[in-house]
Amino acid sequence: MYAVIESGGKQYRVAEGDVIQVEKLPIEEGKKVKIERVLMVADDQDVKVGTPLLEGSEVTATVQSHGRGKKIIVYKHKKNYHKKQGHRQDFTRLHIDKIAVKA
Repeated sequence: MYAVIESGGKQYRVAEGDVIQVEKLPIEEGKKVKIERVLMVADDQDVKVGTPLLEGSEVTATVQSHGRGKKIIVYKHKKNYHKKQGHRQDFTRLHIDKIAVKA
């Protein structure tokens, strides 16, 4: 069974036991989080698609850690002007525990 969830404006395909990185969430490490923005759930026999969300469905995950991503370089250049900046995006690593579907 897998689900498509939305977090931080991005969509992720998750299954039970997966570890994903999402935009930083304000939750402490080791705590559980319920993601209620479930767009689709599929198993071997059935596919349920929301319009846009599946009502009553949720994905439960545990916060493993917080971190910062790889540094990217932003370089702006015009005539007689240049500026070099770096950026590291904060993230939260989640372990997917359970996918619950409304019957």
